Amino acid sequence: MSKHTLTRRGFLKNATTVAAGTVAASCRHARPAESGDAKTPPPSERVTIGHIGTGNMGGGHVDGFVRLKDAQIVAICDTFKDRRESRAHGVDKHYASMKGRGSYKGCATYNDFRELLARDDVDAVVVATPDHWHVPIAIAAARAGKGMYVEKPLGVSVAQNQALRDAIGRGGNVFQYGTQQRSGRNFRFACELARNGRLGEIHTVHVWCPRGESGGSTAPIPVPKGFDYDMWLGPAPYAPYTVDRCQPQGAYHIYDYSLGFIAGWGAHPLDIAQWGLDTDDTSPIEYDGTGSLPTEGLFSTVTTWDMHCLYAGGVKMRFMSDDIAKPFVDRYHPKFTSHGTTFIGPEGWVSVDRQGIYADPPSLLKSEIGPNEIRLYESRDHRQNLLDCVRSRTEAVSPVEAAIRSDTISHLCNIVVRTGRKLTWDPEKEAIIGDEEASRMLTRPMRPPWHL
Repeated sequence: MSKHTLTRRGFLKNATTVAAGTVAASCRHARPAESGDAKTPPPSERVTIGHIGTGNMGGGHVDGFVRLKDAQIVAICDTFKDRRESRAHGVDKHYASMKGRGSYKGCATYNDFRELLARDDVDAVVVATPDHWHVPIAIAAARAGKGMYVEKPLGVSVAQNQALRDAIGRGGNVFQYGTQQRSGRNFRFACELARNGRLGEIHTVHVWCPRGESGGSTAPIPVPKGFDYDMWLGPAPYAPYTVDRCQPQGAYHIYDYSLGFIAGWGAHPLDIAQWGLDTDDTSPIEYDGTGSLPTEGLFSTVTTWDMHCLYAGGVKMRFMSDDIAKPFVDRYHPKFTSHGTTFIGPEGWVSVDRQGIYADPPSLLKSEIGPNEIRLYESRDHRQNLLDCVRSRTEAVSPVEAAIRSDTISHLCNIVVRTGRKLTWDPEKEAIIGDEEASRMLTRPMRPPWHL
């Protein structure tokens, strides 16, 4: 798919028309530099960025975007006062060094993301909060006319994902999902090999990622000074503050805030499986398997899983936590890695992770993708791709529909573990068939006054 080709979903086609007006209005600060100009464009010619959530991965995004010459970070939002001030100071210090000045003050700080979104001089936002905030903030950004980079996983419910689709469909916003592997050469090439029949007709896909964690202190302690705990909780249920609750592992492994690594890590290899199978607009129709949940401590998300998924066309996908996947991974990799995707067909296999790409026969890795074959969207830098698409009003390499469909797989696998039952899914209606209890798990209440 070329970068000017939109997904097959009708709403995205309509959204592109809207984008010519709505998104153009929000991007009036993003003017391209002169072609071939190696110098850093002035601030007025850069895409202006606001960062919402700057811990862990969010801090990495601040460091990444500040180094892109056609981006200008103008705002930082975080519920930790010391963190947002430190990040903003680092941004100002970087721009001061670029300008050859002793000081520079241009990055504002916010505790409330709504104040950042109200600025009409922000072209796009990077949403890298805890998972339970991803979709509510992304929806607000869509309504504010902003382009957005949204970290994975997507929503804490399928209903949240659908609401985000609707918001972007109405606003035509540029959306980039944080599945950075789509901007990696090896991942793209593995998917092109699969899509162009080099393995024969794909019949099986293996997908694996790190298992979840258990534990975490349940003892209440005072909220640290300078931390807006109520805003951090936002739409999640109120709970007493504990030492582990708002730290990365707590945010990743408490069910009120996330699905755990089955989604937070699974998003990466599942996305590659979907890309290589050309199923960005659908999901498997059957889900069955086993998994485990913590029995004590604060953490409450799925820890291990072994899921068997079936696509409508007959392709089987086995999605596993790394402890279960190791015997399978050892068949394809010279050294075990905790995450990856393997496509298997009658004429060979190709397996890819962040350490490398492997195949049998090995000659597959030397094959060329011809000009008349399927060539997938080429992005060499995920963050730069967002900037380019904000300028051109085209779809990013990790679009919202692909995000929703891969995220749906994690949600349904999570429900299988929690109910202990096989599920049948209608990808057109986006509904579980014949199981009312499981169907209710596709939505989650939000703590007032927050709502979608």
